[in-house]
Amino acid sequence: MYRWHVWHHRVFRQDFSVVSDQIYRQGNWYHDVPEAIAMLTFSLIFGIIAHSFAPEHQWFALIGCVYTLSFLLPAIARGLGIPKVDQLTDITHLPGEFYQPPSHWFVNRPYHWRHHFDNQNAYFCGTLTFVDKLMGTALSLKGKTIAVTGASGTLGRALLLQLHQAEAKVIALTSGDQTVSIHLNGEEYPVKTITWKVGEEDQLTQLLKKVDILILNHGINVHGERTPQAITNSYEINAFSSWRLLELFLSTVETNTDIARKEIWVNTSEAEVSPALSPLYELSKRTLGDLITLRRLDAPCVIRKLILGPFKSNLNPIGVMSPDWVAKQIVKQACSDMRTIIVTINPITFIAFPVKEFFVSLYFKLFTHKSIPTFLRKEVSSSETFSKFN
Repeated sequence: MYRWHVWHHRVFRQDFSVVSDQIYRQGNWYHDVPEAIAMLTFSLIFGIIAHSFAPEHQWFALIGCVYTLSFLLPAIARGLGIPKVDQLTDITHLPGEFYQPPSHWFVNRPYHWRHHFDNQNAYFCGTLTFVDKLMGTALSLKGKTIAVTGASGTLGRALLLQLHQAEAKVIALTSGDQTVSIHLNGEEYPVKTITWKVGEEDQLTQLLKKVDILILNHGINVHGERTPQAITNSYEINAFSSWRLLELFLSTVETNTDIARKEIWVNTSEAEVSPALSPLYELSKRTLGDLITLRRLDAPCVIRKLILGPFKSNLNPIGVMSPDWVAKQIVKQACSDMRTIIVTINPITFIAFPVKEFFVSLYFKLFTHKSIPTFLRKEVSSSETFSKFN
């Protein structure tokens, strides 16, 4: 049905306004109606099979038929040009400003925008995102500009490699003065490298405007130290530097395209819920983790947490997981749209962290006030905009 699907993509401009009413109606007749008929046909086939061999389960196929009719009848109505029916039945294609990032479980306008204007070979789902999650097509990294802090470290290099293999354009952000390289098929490939320092995050403003995904991965582990300087360094590097970069990146989310494409991934560590045998590392990472949980409530784009167990690196020489394997799992889960990415050998974390995150998030919701995202503040004077946001 691909050649019919092309009609569907001819209908809309990048802001989801239609090219013309005639093409919109044709798009429904040439794409939406045939697609719904195909869905209905398969539902009927399953219904006949169920009726013949397992009558007690035929209700499931009947539900499928009713579900597909909910697509077919509105598609016919849109094709006929019945006034206002598109505003009631074609919600994911309505024009106008986006007021929230791509949804997690239900397809909203920013989510479907990515299928039209980010990658037509991903984001296939029309109502629920489950199948995209299952197939790993809920996030496409192809062609995206992705910057990674702590890029000269073990995990940073591993992430750069995995992202490069996913056809992303990678940028290494490092405090070192040497060009970061990745090793692929026995050869070394230099990566675009930007040098920056903690406390000078503002110098990255212009760069971050051009970045689609920012991965905050830098950190320090002072192990058993507890001097005032160790405390300062741990919080400044592990928590506050990442926080400043996060806010700087979020301030670049201004347009519909930014809301739909931009993301930030934050490595807060398994130390949020379990001991890391390094108290200052735990304290600073937990601070960052709670700040991210709070910021997620009003963020204008997707924020993912990376909850990683002990992998072998310069910061943790006794780690047991391979950094390459960890990086591969991070990218795989991100492409399945996991908003909290857990990679660990500790089974308790898979239970403890979601529980902790739920109650902390609930606490923040109950005892803080909703803030207006930066990209909406210029429109605060419009009561219509404010009511839509709320």
